[in-house]
Amino acid sequence: MSDLSIELTAPNGRKYTQPTGLFINNEWVAGSKGNKITSINPTDESEITQVHAAEPEDVDKAVEAARAAFNNPTWRDMAPSERGDLMYKLSQLVVQNKEVLATIETWDNGKPYSVALNEDLAEVSGCLKYYAGYADKVHGQVIDTGPAKLAYTIREPLGVCGQIIPWNYPLGMAAWKLGPALACGNTIVMKAAEQTPLSILVFANLIKEAGFPPGVVNILNGHGKVAGAAIAQHLGIDKVAFTGSTATGREIMKMASVNLKNITLETGGKSPLIVFDDADMDQAVKWSHIGIMSNMGQICTATSRILVQEGIYDNFIEAFKKQVASTSKVGDPFAEETFQGPQVTKAQYEKVLSYIEAGKSEGATLAMGGEAYKNVGEGKGFFVSPTVFTNVKPSMRIFREEVFGPFVVILSFKDEEEALQKANDTTYGLGAAIFTKDIVRAHKLARKIEAGTLWINSRKPGQDSDFRIPFGGVKQSGIGRELGEAGLEAYTNKKAVHVNLGTWL
Repeated sequence: MSDLSIELTAPNGRKYTQPTGLFINNEWVAGSKGNKITSINPTDESEITQVHAAEPEDVDKAVEAARAAFNNPTWRDMAPSERGDLMYKLSQLVVQNKEVLATIETWDNGKPYSVALNEDLAEVSGCLKYYAGYADKVHGQVIDTGPAKLAYTIREPLGVCGQIIPWNYPLGMAAWKLGPALACGNTIVMKAAEQTPLSILVFANLIKEAGFPPGVVNILNGHGKVAGAAIAQHLGIDKVAFTGSTATGREIMKMASVNLKNITLETGGKSPLIVFDDADMDQAVKWSHIGIMSNMGQICTATSRILVQEGIYDNFIEAFKKQVASTSKVGDPFAEETFQGPQVTKAQYEKVLSYIEAGKSEGATLAMGGEAYKNVGEGKGFFVSPTVFTNVKPSMRIFREEVFGPFVVILSFKDEEEALQKANDTTYGLGAAIFTKDIVRAHKLARKIEAGTLWINSRKPGQDSDFRIPFGGVKQSGIGRELGEAGLEAYTNKKAVHVNLGTWL
């Protein structure tokens, strides 16, 4: 493995061994063509290292290993409680290695180290532990049809699952998908995002250390249009689960149709946050700031459209700007005081800046920020000042399109009817939030807002997306649900068995 790993020292001084190969059948192998993906530190634009990129031939090998593992009695006939034990051990290995995993997430993703360590890694271990407890609780039922028949159902694993994870929460999204898939007895071919290829490879070593049989989990790095496409259209894969953009989700659906794969998609969002004039202003401001500015705004459920009742609109804007100025400390993500690190890549950085220009050209008012932030280190890195636009019209691109950055639009509304109309005026439907002291109104609106998740008087990414609670979108924000007991439904088939007890011909 010496040529498939490298010793690295992170900016915080932590030294570790970074695998660079493809994890197939519990072994590290080189990519078939020797092509590499370069991991870039978004804080200073320097190269961290290179890892092997999978080609379609490598996906074939991973699928072959996963299929063999699925059919092998070692995994197929393993007692569900033993499967849960392996998952629990993996969750504890994550806890034991959380400092190095958080270091890598910060290094090649740019998120603050304190967040990666205390929030993201806690979710990874917690999610795996949660589904470990479900491994021996996935069962069918007996259905009474009368004394002449015994009818029952069996919950069976789907088979080989292709899982494609995003770059904003690399390990968190891996846990969301691995947890229910493994609990139900499936095997997996996972592709990491090419923008953040490092932490998942270190995590792969923990899978082997936990004792999972060879081939149960295979982890590849690779480009989406090559390895991702190969997974989506592979005839040997029974299911594909994807988190990423809506545009890519559409392509995944097309490719997965080749063999009518079971699919789960969690795609884009343009989530509204509604503040009524009876809301606790201080709390609404603090929550709405976190809802858009945390994780550099790179959150699928980011509440990037704030709708404020007209009587408090001006006061809210001033309070929001003060909250941004006092809290959104932009800087080195390894620094303890940093709230906002860099955008993940140069491409994402340039995308955010392009939307700033779009907002200005369309006539919106730039109330705050609106430029690259260069006051970090030697002026390099993909930093963007927290940006606030006001006087925004629903026809504008910055109201309608997902920016995925520290970028928010604030609009006013007159009454409940207008708030609902503006909230639902989107092709997306992932999340929404309401701030009001009128709990009756909040519950009524919760039924009318078109979103998969609704928060009332709170909005904190991570805390408000709980692995015990179903998560997913409506409209063009996705298909199916992840997390909670509902997440298991996406990874099992229900087989019906009819036993004749007395109807004879």
